[in-house]
Amino acid sequence: MLLATFPAVVFRVILVARRSRELESIADGIGELAVAEACDAASGEDVRELARRVRSQYGIPDVIVNCAGAGRWKFIEDTTPTEALVMMQAPYLAAFNITHAFMRDMLARRSGVIVHVNSPASIFPWPSSVGYSAARWALRGLHEALCQDLVGTGVQSCHVVFGRVNSAYFEHNPGVADNVPRIASTIRTLSTDECGRVIARLAERPKRELLYPYTLRLYGWSYRLAPLLVLWLIRITGAKRQ
Repeated sequence: MLLATFPAVVFRVILVARRSRELESIADGIGELAVAEACDAASGEDVRELARRVRSQYGIPDVIVNCAGAGRWKFIEDTTPTEALVMMQAPYLAAFNITHAFMRDMLARRSGVIVHVNSPASIFPWPSSVGYSAARWALRGLHEALCQDLVGTGVQSCHVVFGRVNSAYFEHNPGVADNVPRIASTIRTLSTDECGRVIARLAERPKRELLYPYTLRLYGWSYRLAPLLVLWLIRITGAKRQ
């Protein structure tokens, strides 16, 4: 989870996640404009306290980036209710809580950008990802509902969907990489730095939705024209029940 403010064109970045030691290490690597704020964003109470600290020390953020995520890809019969709840907490509840905490301030100021970082599963889910896909659709639903509510307010909601990212996600969720549909191999893997640059551009020039990279965008356009064909291709190249 990342929350950012920027005076003029210089970003002050406030990094938000549960593990303070890892956050502080990342903040040190970024430099003096990065601040670590340990917080469980899935907890409404923790986020209210975070918002109080941010307002008093840094002011109201200009940009909020909701990029929390968790969860392994499994069939529903292999997914426990507890696992489903954890997956819904991040990304959906974390994004809801952070956005809720600063929305009145942004509306009063009549400016602000909220960027939701999502997975292709939020558009075309693949086999063996019920809990993960449902949570991703919830995040997309939050974005779509915000777009309806924010017309004419000066506050904008953006939805960015990345293909596979070379991050620690696959290390922390063993077995997930084996269930990636084979069709996904046609989309190049992104670095975290490249994703960061895309998000920074969206913060400065918001748009309602962006699928990235270009090949993923082509699949998005194809899905609009022939959704059943795209879902069939994903299904036949995805995981099968044993």
